[in-house]
Amino acid sequence: MPPSRRHFLMGAAALSAAVATPETVRAAIAQDVAAPWALATADLEGDIAPRAMRLVHGRAPAGLEGTLFRNGPGKFRRPGGSATHWFDGDGLMRSFDLRDGGVTLAARFADTSKRRTETALGAVVTPGFGTVGDERARLGSADDANAANTAVMVTGDKVWALWEGGSPVQMDASTLATEHFVTLRDDLKGMPFQAHPRFAPDGTVWNVGMNGDQAIVWHLQASGALIDAQVVTLPRASYLHDFTATERHLIFVLQPWIFDHHAMPFMTQFAWRPELGSQVLVVDKADLTSTRIYELPSFSFFHLGDAWEEQDGTIRFDVAANVDNSFAIEGARILVEGRGTVPGQPSVLKLITLRPDGRADMTTSGVAAEFPKSDPRRAGLARDLTVHVAGERGGRPLPDGLAVQDWRTGDNHAFSFGDDQIMEEAVFVPKPGKSGERDAWLVAPSINLAEGVTELHVFDIAGVRDGPVATWRADVALPAGFHGAWRG
Repeated sequence: MPPSRRHFLMGAAALSAAVATPETVRAAIAQDVAAPWALATADLEGDIAPRAMRLVHGRAPAGLEGTLFRNGPGKFRRPGGSATHWFDGDGLMRSFDLRDGGVTLAARFADTSKRRTETALGAVVTPGFGTVGDERARLGSADDANAANTAVMVTGDKVWALWEGGSPVQMDASTLATEHFVTLRDDLKGMPFQAHPRFAPDGTVWNVGMNGDQAIVWHLQASGALIDAQVVTLPRASYLHDFTATERHLIFVLQPWIFDHHAMPFMTQFAWRPELGSQVLVVDKADLTSTRIYELPSFSFFHLGDAWEEQDGTIRFDVAANVDNSFAIEGARILVEGRGTVPGQPSVLKLITLRPDGRADMTTSGVAAEFPKSDPRRAGLARDLTVHVAGERGGRPLPDGLAVQDWRTGDNHAFSFGDDQIMEEAVFVPKPGKSGERDAWLVAPSINLAEGVTELHVFDIAGVRDGPVATWRADVALPAGFHGAWRG
């Protein structure tokens, strides 16, 4: 069904300055919070001008050249009122540029309508995922609430800062300067373009935007130019942060966190209904009306791995699965408070198998995991490996290491930095001239809590348990980001 702004109701529409040095950040943390991991959600008070990071371990691998872009919330607190949920901070785009054996770090806030309004007022007033906001919010469209704080999509010499409920925000890849909201077609201005686009073997890009039981399905060229946009009606109105795709199919996992009533903040619209179980909707890319549904036991999730399809039609993909949504409701609030105990259990990496005869099952790795990533050369195609952050446990709400799961052998190879580090999502960077799945580096930042600074690490995927082959250290601490992308 072709989409239009009229029939696709936009529920979301209801919705360099000072630098933080290690000393100032540690002082603020000491005064305001008690948790040792609180640096992950400390405020950054302004942009970070480009500066060299210092090599403190190993050396840069030969042939590793490119830029890691990462996005995540960078400021939560203002004198007149603050964000109360991890997902509602101002979007901060980071770049780690690896050239000639060195790394240059820069970071810049997305210049959104939301940030300008709240800077002028000195207060967070915009309703968000878990932040109530107030009557001072200026909401004429969904993009007036757009925090541009979740993920990155690289399109040539531009990067798009992505959010759940509105348009991409285009930024210059070299300077990180904000340019404009992206409108993919004039009659679809402001339609949601979510934070987890999927890249197809043919080089095109698929993404979705959600409103209740409707999903707008976007199909783009690698350049970001629109190929097509259609609306698919889903069997239930679940909260959906991520989807996945094979070469031939789109896959929607519909957890039992179901739309219940209109309310703000956004998360309060949903009710946890575990008795309903989870559903998986498989949609044919060539004909979005051709679908089939699988049933699974109840679980919650934020992130899925890339899916693939075998010759007999069996579909497999991985998920960082949890028993309930307590982290989304309460845990992410406590992370911003920076004190207390984060409730719930860590997510566990599991493999979902959808069989041609209609059966579905889940196999667990038994390993705590989040942010599953795989070889971009195999997106939508058969693969063995999943990279994920690891080490999260009760009383330690954020990961401390990195791991590689081999689904063919069942092995999980992990490296832990220990409690003095908070590990962030890794991206998979193929080695030049190589084609094997293990012929790749993993590039990822961490927050060194002992030193009060951000670090960047390079691992060899074939020897991840041996630790990083190179580490660079900044003179500044950046808050924990969510998702990143590599530009070679």
